[in-house]
Formats: sequence, C-alpha cells, structure tokens
Amino acid sequence: MVVLAAVWLLAACRASPPSESAPPPPAEAPAAAPTPSGDEGRPRVVILGDSLTAGLGLLEAQSYPALLQQKIDAEGYDFEVENAGVSGDTSAGALRRLDWSLQGNVKVLVVALGGNDGLRGLSTAEMKNNLTQIIEGARQRNVKVILAGMEAPPNYGGEYATAFRQVFREVAQKERVTFIPFLLDKVAGQPGLNQGDGIHPNARGAEIVADTVWNVLRPALDQISTS
Repeated sequence: MVVLAAVWLLAACRASPPSESAPPPPAEAPAAAPTPSGDEGRPRVVILGDSLTAGLGLLEAQSYPALLQQKIDAEGYDFEVENAGVSGDTSAGALRRLDWSLQGNVKVLVVALGGNDGLRGLSTAEMKNNLTQIIEGARQRNVKVILAGMEAPPNYGGEYATAFRQVFREVAQKERVTFIPFLLDKVAGQPGLNQGDGIHPNARGAEIVADTVWNVLRPALDQISTS
C-alpha cells in the first residue's frame, strides 16, 4: 500500500527538501468553497477534504461523496452528504473554514486531508495540530469524526514520509476517532483507476474510494440512528 501511494504522489512532486516556507505548486489553486445545503433539518454527513473529495476531473455525480449519498439513500438512511472538498486545500485551510463547514445539523465529519500538505512538504507538526483542532472543533459540536489517512511523496525522504504517516495514526489514537488508514487504498498507483495525471481517481477509482469510506461510515450511521 505504501509503495503504491509513493508512486501516486511522485507524479506531482518536485525534488526538494521539506520546507514550511516553500511556495505551493501552481498547478492546483484552491477553488471556491462549496455552498452548504439549504436543508438545515436533515442530519448531515460533511466530508472535509481537497480535490480528491471535490471530485476534480469528474462529474459531480461521480465524486465519492455523491456515491456515498447514493449508498445512503439505497439503504434507507435519512442523512444528507455535504461535499466540503476544496481543490488545493491544506489542513490549515480546512481548519480555517471548519466553522462554516459545520453549519446545520451535522452528525458526522469525515476528515480527508493531507494530500496537499504532503505535496508541498509542509510541517508534519503543524498538520498534526491542524487535524487535532479540526477534530476537537467537531467534538465540541457533538459531531462524530472519521479520520482518513494519507501518504506523503517519496522525494522528501523516508523520514518525512514516516513522520507524515504517523501523524494520522497518532491523532486517531489520541483523539479516539474512527480511522481509515489510507483514503486511496487499492486505488493509488493503479493506472486503470486514475485519471491521466496519475493522482486523481477516475470514475471507477472513485467507486472504490466510496466503498472504503462506506465500510466505516455505515456503522457510524447505524450507531447514530439507534442512539
């Protein structure tokens, strides 16, 4: 899994050492934040992420949050999925828009961040702090959190990649939240499941990502529905 993640991320990285002050790559600028749903009463599942969540290069209905909504509807759950993915966003950017993202009757927050932190070689300590604050902010609103892990590019060195990976595991353990070890499990590094950039899943890849998230989201919805 780690090797496939390295292949996936290497396609978008430049060979330079990690630096907190390094300028972000120009290929992907943050897009406008999605508009929250007008249905304030229906319980919501918010997926806070970057372009992988936003569904860059896909039709809206092909993004994995949209596929999760289809699964929810098919199973008869009364939840609305909010796609809060913003292309180019980092964990710091997501933290800044957390309050806005948690408006309404939010019951579950899926945190799917870190890809752009890794691509830019940003501080793992800062990412850890950002993810912790996001989880704590959600917990203060009695929102259940699911944290999805991500992998760092190999060109920043093994030490950075290991520290990056450990951030997600340590945060999940310390904050006692449900954990998905790798959002792109079974998709990263597979040409037939990704778009031409080798980074973003194609329609079939998005289906697999949706299955990965659904495996942990469904039990959470069951727990909320019966509580």
